[in-house]
Amino acid sequence: MTTEYYTTIGLEIHAELKTLTKMFCACKNDPDEERPNHNICPVCMAHPGTLPVPNRAAVEHVIRVGLAVGGTIADFTEFDRKNYFYPDIPKGYQISQYKYPIVSGGEVAGVKITRIHLEEDTGTSKHDKGDYSLVDFNRAGVPLMELVTEPVIHSPKQAGDFGRELQLLLRYLNASEANMEKGEMRVELNISVSADPKVFGTKVEVKNINSFRAVERAAEFETKRMIELIESGRGAEIVQETRGWDETKNSTFSQRSKENSEDYRYFPDPDIPKFKLSEVFNLDKMKGELPELPSAKRARYRDMFGIKDEDIESYVNDFTLAAFFEDVVNVLHADKEKVKLASNYVTSDLVGLMKKDSNIKLPHAHHFGELIAMLADGKISSRAAKDLIAIIVVEDISPMKAAEERGLLQKSDAGAIKALAEKVIAENPKIVADYKGGKETAVMGLVGAVMKESKGSANPQVTKQLLIDLLQ
Repeated sequence: MTTEYYTTIGLEIHAELKTLTKMFCACKNDPDEERPNHNICPVCMAHPGTLPVPNRAAVEHVIRVGLAVGGTIADFTEFDRKNYFYPDIPKGYQISQYKYPIVSGGEVAGVKITRIHLEEDTGTSKHDKGDYSLVDFNRAGVPLMELVTEPVIHSPKQAGDFGRELQLLLRYLNASEANMEKGEMRVELNISVSADPKVFGTKVEVKNINSFRAVERAAEFETKRMIELIESGRGAEIVQETRGWDETKNSTFSQRSKENSEDYRYFPDPDIPKFKLSEVFNLDKMKGELPELPSAKRARYRDMFGIKDEDIESYVNDFTLAAFFEDVVNVLHADKEKVKLASNYVTSDLVGLMKKDSNIKLPHAHHFGELIAMLADGKISSRAAKDLIAIIVVEDISPMKAAEERGLLQKSDAGAIKALAEKVIAENPKIVADYKGGKETAVMGLVGAVMKESKGSANPQVTKQLLIDLLQ
């Protein structure tokens, strides 16, 4: 009998917050600074006699994230010292939060959140110097949000989906750019495997993960590694530890034994006053000022426009494309059928052109809306619509004018189409024979030939009926 194993995953996610200055000093918060140790000062370098002053904007960002995920905002909060000794921590401790986080609870993408708190980031160690390392303290002291989920994730895909949705939420709130490739968002994976769904296995933490796909691959690898150890009778080799992720080998490797909270010797930072957040922030006002969030945007697009889920995700993930689409919706007076037609052409033809050529920009929404109205009203064919889209992304021209100049307006006059139909019939005796032999669908080959002759301007419905009449 095959044993069924249950994977349990919890995530710890750090995101650098978008603020002008660092968490406890006036140094510039600039993730793009390339000059090492440029944005530093006596405060973030922990010179004796300096005092930290909390960044109000960073606290506000975390509160807004908490409100957006439906968490409970603490009335009382404080900062703590988390003691550990790494070369990239100038003070010998990190200012963080332990017992009283700013946010408790909440949910994202169906995953329950334990807490969200605020801390300062560390510096960056450079190990590519040969037989020595260097430390860049530009990042030291940058405001860092840490989010911890409940251990309720049970598949690698669910872990990746949660990370993607959180990244999207942070961008909607303008709290963080959360670019993983720049280290602005870092994911740590806590994972265990057990044959009993009611009992957790030994937990392993995986660090150094730099993409959501890597989150999924790391979870897949660790699940497989643990199951193989258990089934080979070597389950005792699964120990609580921190492992790294090797992107090139697609595997994890042991780094060190996992620290417990006791190892960090947390205690309240005596240099920073306690906070009563309700005395500093108007939470009701902040909640009312939250922007439309990704989940609400999905629901609105689905209910109001009835467009495909794939199209909705394109707009939810691209602010510029979404703004353009909504402008087109206004041009079309929110006519549901025309809006659905517009969405099809935006996400396929328009986006396709922009992917092929990075110089191509979005056209005027008025021109695009006019083109869709022309198509819906039968003034142009779908083939002509594609050609016109390629024109209006390059030229600032009305699609009607472009269609008239290029002979792309759809012809419905039987007299104008008849000569082309007779020519096509004469040039395609085999298709004609197939049709007269009972293969009725063969007529569509003739329709296509007429459309080609007319450069897409012949009305396909009129063309089809005319061909049938001529073949009788």
